[in-house]
Amino acid sequence: MNKLLKPTEQNIEIYERVVLLIKFKDKSYFESKKSKKLENLNFIPGKMYVYLYGNIPKFDLEFLFPNVKIGMTWKDRLLFGLPAIGAAIPLLVKVLPQLIFILGIILFAMGVESFRIDQEKSHDIMAVLLTTLSVVIAFGGFAFKQYTSYQNKQIKFQKSVTETLFFKNLAINAGVFKSLIDDAEEEECKEIILVYYHLLTSKKLLNPKELDNHIEAWMDDKFDTKIDFDINNCLRNLEEIEGKIVKDNLEQGSRCPIPLLTYDHQGRCQVLPLQEAKTLIDYVWDNAFG
Repeated sequence: MNKLLKPTEQNIEIYERVVLLIKFKDKSYFESKKSKKLENLNFIPGKMYVYLYGNIPKFDLEFLFPNVKIGMTWKDRLLFGLPAIGAAIPLLVKVLPQLIFILGIILFAMGVESFRIDQEKSHDIMAVLLTTLSVVIAFGGFAFKQYTSYQNKQIKFQKSVTETLFFKNLAINAGVFKSLIDDAEEEECKEIILVYYHLLTSKKLLNPKELDNHIEAWMDDKFDTKIDFDINNCLRNLEEIEGKIVKDNLEQGSRCPIPLLTYDHQGRCQVLPLQEAKTLIDYVWDNAFG
């Protein structure tokens, strides 16, 4: 028993970012269906929607669609139906005499003489009414209890879907593209900083190939992550960062801007020291909108 109740760990595949692009069919298509009024739809026919979600489990992907229909799986049906059947059997046994009595009254009224019942009870209207009422109340209460249980289960499931759609929704339509552009720019900045850091801390000058291998080995050792680093794009971005350095009110690079990254005659990468690099970037930022 302890083994059955012992908690277990399961690995669930989760997508950190999910972009959903949907284009609905035009108005005439939904009018031909006639299954749902157009004013009750939670989307505009013929329109395209873009959604961005974060941290979505793989098995919850279908919940992201706007026109998803909630239904019970066979497992849910069994978990709901078997206890209901188990509770219905004792109730049926309890009211079986009353059911037989009511059935006898009906058959007697139809002239079936082979089915015998107590003549006195058959003419006792109050007994018949009480018996019928008790059966109706018993089955009505049972049906109401099962219906309430089903509704509670459906509400709980709908709550889970609502939380998935509301709390994990990061952006909609135009906001999706802005978010993706911001993420791309952030990742590009991280790559530039990564390249500058390794060039600055390296004990020897590195050519692009050596730098690429060095960064990939560092990522594998530090974060246990294997990547195919795009070194050429990062070096190009570092070369394009250029400006002037002001020291003691004297401008360096007044004739031509000083780049953050240069190469020596052997093609090895060289970057400015940290303090000069900070001064150069500060100059670039101050003149970015000038």
